Amino acid sequence: MRFNVQSKTLLARLSSVSKVVSSKNAISILDNFLFCLDGTKLVVTGSDQENTLTTSLEVTEAEGSGKFAVNVKYLLEALKGLTDQNLIFEINDANFEINIHYQNGNYNFIGINGNEFPQKEINEVSTKSLTISSKEIQKAISNTIFAVATEDIRPIMMGILWDIQPDNITFVASDTHKLVRYTNKKIKTNLEASFILPTKPASILMNFLQKTEEPVSIVLDETSVTFTTKEYTLNCRFINGRYPNYNSVIPTNNPYILTADRVCLLNAVKRVSVFASVGGLIKFDLKEDTILLKAQDIDFSTSAEEMLSCDYKGDNMMIGFNDARIVEVLNNIDNDTIIVNLSDPSRAGVFLPSEQEEDEELLVLLMPMMI
Repeated sequence: MRFNVQSKTLLARLSSVSKVVSSKNAISILDNFLFCLDGTKLVVTGSDQENTLTTSLEVTEAEGSGKFAVNVKYLLEALKGLTDQNLIFEINDANFEINIHYQNGNYNFIGINGNEFPQKEINEVSTKSLTISSKEIQKAISNTIFAVATEDIRPIMMGILWDIQPDNITFVASDTHKLVRYTNKKIKTNLEASFILPTKPASILMNFLQKTEEPVSIVLDETSVTFTTKEYTLNCRFINGRYPNYNSVIPTNNPYILTADRVCLLNAVKRVSVFASVGGLIKFDLKEDTILLKAQDIDFSTSAEEMLSCDYKGDNMMIGFNDARIVEVLNNIDNDTIIVNLSDPSRAGVFLPSEQEEDEELLVLLMPMMI
């Protein structure tokens, strides 16, 4: 086999595909990229068994066809040091010896038979398909991924729920301390389905969707979902199990309403949190038109207080939140003003942007800490 390709183009595609490859693979062949040449089309695949990312690109002066595998780290490091230039790949079909010729030199090493690379079994069972703009998928993931659980005590929570309805999709993530629900009514699917997208493929999807504005084709089968754009195809397994009823944990009667400048509140929490104890407790002492933020570490005899002006309608109340979690919440609501609905110090606070985007609804729930 033989083909020519631009180094910059190839490196960009390989860098994206490499994100799916695990640092510790149970099967050694998965430490490699799979290259498949068919005419002038080169398809590069990376996989960790659960997730498979494929990209295709056009090459020139192609001769022959076939498959070969190349070590991920080996090839990436070799290409990173090159300026943008034409590369000539020559592969010996008998022993998979690879020669890469570039302007001032060449690389020579041995690849692996591409037939050893595991292939996903094609599921012939009925599938469901829909098409969504890349912008809407990026927005959904960026609004929810920060709330996904990182501990595997409850694996079902380690992903983003896609609750697909005919006239909208609701995206949900929770680590039991915080929960985010984002509903997009702009997306019309004409079908009902749901699946839980794990964190890793969600991040990979975000990465390559940032480079395109094209619609994304989505195909669901019984165990996996496939996202396809012009340049990339990502297949990933669902997280098995039933996601908890997220609507049942969202309070519907929080009569006290706090309205504050989001950035001012965020910066004040960050300043006060420097003096918080190991648990990260920040006390919110709420009175009419003021918030008094308090933090204390008795072990080190440190404390901090800061007062902010706000609009608060409700009884005087003191409620505690974890500093890191409330910083996450405030960082991920993209609005100048934030509204917090409260009821008492033991019940969750509901955080909302003061203005919702048209046909969109973002809600973040945060559990309080004991004071």
